[in-house]
Amino acid sequence: MEIFYSETLRQRESEKTAGTKGLTACLNEDESAHCIRVLRHRSGDIINVIDGQGGMHECVISDPSPKRCGIIVKESHPDWGGHGYVLHVACCPTKNIDRFEWFMEKATEIGIDTITPIIGEHSERKTVKRERCERILLAAAKQSLKGKIPELGDCISVHDFISSAGSTSISGNTAAGCEDMTGAIRPSSPLKLIAYCFHGEEGDTRRDMFTEIENHIKNHTDGRHSSDTKPEIIVMIGPEGDFSEEEARHAISCGFIPVSIGSSRLRTETAALMAAAATYAAATRTFTAL
Repeated sequence: MEIFYSETLRQRESEKTAGTKGLTACLNEDESAHCIRVLRHRSGDIINVIDGQGGMHECVISDPSPKRCGIIVKESHPDWGGHGYVLHVACCPTKNIDRFEWFMEKATEIGIDTITPIIGEHSERKTVKRERCERILLAAAKQSLKGKIPELGDCISVHDFISSAGSTSISGNTAAGCEDMTGAIRPSSPLKLIAYCFHGEEGDTRRDMFTEIENHIKNHTDGRHSSDTKPEIIVMIGPEGDFSEEEARHAISCGFIPVSIGSSRLRTETAALMAAAATYAAATRTFTAL
């Protein structure tokens, strides 16, 4: 199945006041060249185009230009290839950037909404190449048949991320935990987890990450939450040298739950991918049982 991406469709779809049918857009030069020169599509052909926000649109080619291919939307499929949760993984980039890029690719295939590179006291790498990362996320979304391209957050310090994560829900919802007149809670507060290896002076107080994620998703689907909301989860993963004790304490003081990802010592990118896999598996089990 051929999948293309249109930035202009993303912009126009977000600005629309009615349905998407009949919207005109275009592919950028790279996508146009692949569509017209490589795959040899012509005027009148139907192609599948994602908008990066969750929608997949069946479009007819109106102008087969290899530099700026014009398209018209014929039919739209919202939340195409979506998942029943909102997952944000904040992960320290690895010294070998290939490993961090591998995580981004595989997490996108599994299902993730936001990836934020965070810089900790023990981080060896302080930057990532944003344009390259965004290309990886786009390619992975297209390959895995997803309409949504994960958002890539700006590089931010661990302490700043912890402070910013304590304000509102990660999908932009407000009034977390408030009940409406029907008794439904809308929406639930996000589950905030920080995974690390060391034990503090008080011993090992970490909980099991898999249990925390599964319980959060089950509690969200217990019938008291509004059906138009999704369970939200934030997971922080440290660098090769782990989080510092000060960073972990700061996170815990801001509502993050300290968790373990099992008895093995995992690489940063493996731990981050485990968070995505655990969330996907828990959601699949929970929603299948409903």
